[in-house]
Amino acid sequence: MWKEIPVPFYLSVYFFDVVNPNEILQGQKPQVRERGPYVYREFRHKSNITFNDNDTVSFLEYRSFQFQPDKSRGLESDSIVMPNILVLSAAMMMENGPMSLKLIMTLAFSTLGERAFMNRTVSEIMWGYEDPLIHIVNKYFPNMFPFKGKFGLFAELNNSDSGLFTVFTGVKNFSRIHLVDKWNGVSKVNFWHSDQCNMINGTSGQIWAPFMTPESSLEFYSPEACRSMKLIYKEQGVFEGIPTFRFVAPNTLFANGSVYPPNEGFCPCRESGIQNVSTCRFNAPLFLSHPHFYNADPVLAEAVSGLHPNPEEHSLFLDVHPVTGIPMNCSVKLQLSLYIKSVKGIGQTGKIEPVILPLMWFGESGAMEGETLQTFYTQLVLMPKVLRYAQYVLLALGCVLLLIPIVYQIRSQEKCYLFWSSSKKGSKDKEAIQAYSESLMTSAPKGTVLQEARL
Repeated sequence: MWKEIPVPFYLSVYFFDVVNPNEILQGQKPQVRERGPYVYREFRHKSNITFNDNDTVSFLEYRSFQFQPDKSRGLESDSIVMPNILVLSAAMMMENGPMSLKLIMTLAFSTLGERAFMNRTVSEIMWGYEDPLIHIVNKYFPNMFPFKGKFGLFAELNNSDSGLFTVFTGVKNFSRIHLVDKWNGVSKVNFWHSDQCNMINGTSGQIWAPFMTPESSLEFYSPEACRSMKLIYKEQGVFEGIPTFRFVAPNTLFANGSVYPPNEGFCPCRESGIQNVSTCRFNAPLFLSHPHFYNADPVLAEAVSGLHPNPEEHSLFLDVHPVTGIPMNCSVKLQLSLYIKSVKGIGQTGKIEPVILPLMWFGESGAMEGETLQTFYTQLVLMPKVLRYAQYVLLALGCVLLLIPIVYQIRSQEKCYLFWSSSKKGSKDKEAIQAYSESLMTSAPKGTVLQEARL
């Protein structure tokens, strides 16, 4: 089960279709329309599994995605209008560059037909599309982009691994089960500006130490977010008859450094509730947050028309069986946004007012079901219940079995006492009769004695 996870995972993707791209270029407020979900079945399997001498195991986990049209609201051929990440990111990178270079970039964009907003299909946005800009950038600035071919938001995730994880097996100390020892050979990353933010904490996000309490927390390292995350206990619950602890994201998860000082290392920061991930995403001004800027500074959602944050739809949670530390039901939701603005000297950016514009949000969900769920319920819920009640039945039966010999012993003693009492009384009567007879014989005449004796 650890190698080939039997739980079906689904990736649900929602895009923010830009309704008024021309008006945004004129400085007006962006207006978006949520499209989706576009649902993909996610398949995971571990390979290159190597058990090490220090109670750790190393592995690569590969993922692949398969579109599920029956669960989706739309097709992969649907067209979405969204910001051109390559153009707007390149413009932001050149904001402080020389004007001559900006003019050359504007001319190059015009020659290649690049605009600030693009109309692409869901499939192209997800898995990649050919863009002449990529080839030119890779030719003259080879280290600018980490990709060489197609560009897509999830192109790097499909049919690929999430890095080499080395985790503790928990054989020598089960409280350390699946804790990450190293990721890609390092014990901390170098994306951020403080040692605390660069630390790789927790597990790889699939299992935690058993015997949890409400004081426990869930920590895991996310290669996609380039950081460790920590969830806190919220409440007890039940999933398909199995008791669970629900863990949710704290308000400080994406808080900026002024609101939550330990997050200062993730800065440069903007409004609270969004995290700048440009340092691990080829310096593009990308931001991570909850969907619709839920639990973030309200000015973010107010700056874009069409956003409606609410906890029921946009909060993340993990339901974990507290005795084993195994997740029963989970839904992790995150949003990716792009900071856009007008850059003087680059005509394609027009008069865009500075704004954090949502691109998309996605939810990874999985719930234990079928035979796996039944086996789990039988062995870890039903059997303990049966044994718990059986101990009382056996205790009662033991008491009965103990009472039987005690009662038998008491009854036996009573019978012996009665027999002894009756025997003793009988012997005394005989002695009295004999004494009475002897007294008569000595005191009465002989004939009288004989007559009484006959009587």
